[in-house]
Amino acid sequence: MPALRGGLLALLAAVLFGVSTPLVQRFGAGLGAFTTAALLYAGAALVGAMTRRPAAREAQLAARDLPVLAGMAAFGAVAGPVALAWGLQRTSATSASLMLTLEALFTALLAGWVHRESMDRRVRAALLLLMAGGAVLVLDQGRVGETQLWGLLAVLAATAAWGVDNTLSRALAERDPSQVVMGKALLGASAAALAALALSEPLPSARAALALVLVGGTGYGLSLRLYLLAQRAFGAGRTGSVYACAPFIGAAFAVALGDRVAGALMPLGGLLMLAGVVLHLAERHAHEHQHDALEHEHAHRHDDGHHDHVHDPMPVGEHSHRHRHAPLRHAHAHVPDAHHTHRH
Repeated sequence: MPALRGGLLALLAAVLFGVSTPLVQRFGAGLGAFTTAALLYAGAALVGAMTRRPAAREAQLAARDLPVLAGMAAFGAVAGPVALAWGLQRTSATSASLMLTLEALFTALLAGWVHRESMDRRVRAALLLLMAGGAVLVLDQGRVGETQLWGLLAVLAATAAWGVDNTLSRALAERDPSQVVMGKALLGASAAALAALALSEPLPSARAALALVLVGGTGYGLSLRLYLLAQRAFGAGRTGSVYACAPFIGAAFAVALGDRVAGALMPLGGLLMLAGVVLHLAERHAHEHQHDALEHEHAHRHDDGHHDHVHDPMPVGEHSHRHRHAPLRHAHAHVPDAHHTHRH
């Protein structure tokens, strides 16, 4: 089941990223925001390099993918982590983790607009709940103090940047995810490091640098690889919604680490966001639909009902090559993956 597989991949990605947020606050204390971002994505680049797959198993990046990759690096590897690192030094890790739920809101809205992914009434209601929860958190931090509020607004800016990044990455979901991670991370880490040098940010200690590289490897590199595989399985909007569990994981981990800076409205904001996530995950989408003729390259299998071309000999498991789909009309439960981009 692609929805189940995609959901589990997105959930694992959420766990890795959720745990990383309070760790970034702890190990990035006293460091510049660009330095923190550079170290995080240096770790992500290492993971990307170590997990690459051969061309026979995964479609490779091409020169025409560079503009999309550069956009992902600008929004996802520079703007997003820099805003998050700056915000984490000015607000609590718990409230910042919860605010990251709004990444799902921006991703779903942009996926519907750019990729025309379907959104029924249940999905729209879930997005309204996420938005209401975010508004309550902003009010809560405004009551705690002005510094807390500015920190939380910076985290909000980070979620918007990652929403753009997630929407851009959908175009590369059929490429080798490790190659995408490595390319995005190298571009982002290089740009952030140059900015850190230009601003004369303080150098990190060896302990802090190693810790942030390790956090970046798991919470940004491996997490992004799993996120891209989830997008391939069931689309950008739904991946973003499952990934919205990450903030609750991060908030729980922050409390376990001793974070107690919270206002009276934080539980209400968290409950609204949790309700939005649960409602979105309950979606089921099935109807008769038309597949037009399509030619593309990506990793695929021959037991999924959409790949019936012939090989001699027939390969076992996933493999990648350019192939053509004949027109087809049928009905089944589906999600907006690469083969289900029809209009509604």
